[in-house]
Amino acid sequence: MTKVTILYPNAPNATFDMKYYVNHHLPMVRDRCAPECHAIAAESGLAGFAAGSPAPYIAVGYLTFDSEAAFRKAFGAHEAEILADIPKYTNTSPVIQISEVAL
Repeated sequence: MTKVTILYPNAPNATFDMKYYVNHHLPMVRDRCAPECHAIAAESGLAGFAAGSPAPYIAVGYLTFDSEAAFRKAFGAHEAEILADIPKYTNTSPVIQISEVAL
């Protein structure tokens, strides 16, 4: 199983519309990448490890696929549309990691 993690760095002027992200953006990505995309998930950053510290990421999104190749094929076909939607919910640039799920 391959997990695509999308990390949105936190910063003093960072904005993030979680409602838009979970109600529009992630479902749109899932639908465009169907049937290869098996699941989506989202988290909103609350805090860093040290008490009182800000979360290093304002939000994190997850997509799961059978393989990296399946992700690249499904996402690539709709990449322009998906990336064009990002400014509608955040002013940050996401950091993307593709991982093999080990557990």
